[in-house]
Amino acid sequence: MEKNLDPSSDLKYRNKYTLDDFESLFVNNPDLDSIGDYVSKFNPIKVMGMTRMEIRHSAILAWLLNPKETHGLGDRFLKAFISEALRDHNAEMLPSALQVSQADMTDTEVRREWRQIDILLISPRNGWIFIIENKVDSRQRKNQLKDYFELVESVFDSHQPSLKRGIFLTLWDEAPQDDRYAPIQYGAVCGILEQLSRPSLHALKHEVATFVDHYLEVVKEIVGMSEERKELEQLAKQLYRDHGPILDFIFEHGKATDFSQACEAVFGEDLSNGEIIEVDGHGFVFHRSNPRQFSFLPLTWFEAFGDGESNWPGCETWWLGKPVIMWIQLIGNDGKKGKIQLVAEVGPVEDHQARRELISAIEGLKKDNGKLRISFQRGAADEGRRYSKFFKNNILPIEDVQNQDNIADAIKRVLEKFRPEIAAVSETLSLFAARNDYGRPETR
Repeated sequence: MEKNLDPSSDLKYRNKYTLDDFESLFVNNPDLDSIGDYVSKFNPIKVMGMTRMEIRHSAILAWLLNPKETHGLGDRFLKAFISEALRDHNAEMLPSALQVSQADMTDTEVRREWRQIDILLISPRNGWIFIIENKVDSRQRKNQLKDYFELVESVFDSHQPSLKRGIFLTLWDEAPQDDRYAPIQYGAVCGILEQLSRPSLHALKHEVATFVDHYLEVVKEIVGMSEERKELEQLAKQLYRDHGPILDFIFEHGKATDFSQACEAVFGEDLSNGEIIEVDGHGFVFHRSNPRQFSFLPLTWFEAFGDGESNWPGCETWWLGKPVIMWIQLIGNDGKKGKIQLVAEVGPVEDHQARRELISAIEGLKKDNGKLRISFQRGAADEGRRYSKFFKNNILPIEDVQNQDNIADAIKRVLEKFRPEIAAVSETLSLFAARNDYGRPETR
């Protein structure tokens, strides 16, 4: 017998929804088609499962850094990448960012996986050597950076002394354990590639431009910089507002992930947007969840901005409508092991001065307590920036991503780990909200 797919046959939904309701969502819906086009868009890097493979990112970057390669960029990406990393880092060490930006580095030799070093750059003409350690989801090992630097010194200085600098490239904010390494994040790589690939500046070959676009798409998504994805997330929110009950039916009868089940075990089931929940004696305000992400605000953060509707221009449709948000997500899932990450972010406050003030206040908390795991990416408060994350060392490993209890335990541990940061930011948000009133009733 053919299975009955009519949702009205379910007792819970009978007399509430008809096939017409489902047709209004799925038949000739341009918004749903836009999301479907994005999800199904061809990207060879994604197809080959290379999105979070560290060694593949190193291969692509080594290709871009090599001035002798076929990309047509010469040494422009090479110099832009190195100088961006060296900018504002250890001014006493040479070469400086300015020296690199003005040099001719077309003679640079690029070595991959030389003595386990991810990328080694050697410019004989300038007498420079750069040691690049690339981290996507992995963390640096004890003395790893120091050992690499000493290895290069022992091998190359025996022939001809050279100036050496280390570069520590990370997906998420992590300070290098060796001060001779300048930190740079993948978000900066996106900015460099976008600038260099602009048609008005450099005419790249069609194949190269297409590949760079694919790589930019991948990196932007994993660092949360994809404007297209953010726009479609807003579109998805509107679809849910318009068709929430129908989608709820689909979700309820679809397959739940181990991550979403773990979140239900920690935070509770059948939560509604804006609902207050309690975990181990601490309050949170729920926003939304999906198979890989659970977003919320600590209750103290939410209350810092007063009750009722948001009056923060720029944030009206952003998450919970407040200038900040927090979420837990599952990352680096290779089918077995994975990681749980707790993310906190300052959002698109329309008033640039107020946004800069908020970032400065949060960043300033480390002056009072150096143990706080708070750090913004360079340029977070610059005009035009809209999304700025500020938690660091915020990832916990999971041995088995198919073990609900394993995931739930990691969620609880990361929340407990960041209690000091949550408490410190709460006080700062209250002071910030009191100084920046957008017409809401004054409660202080």
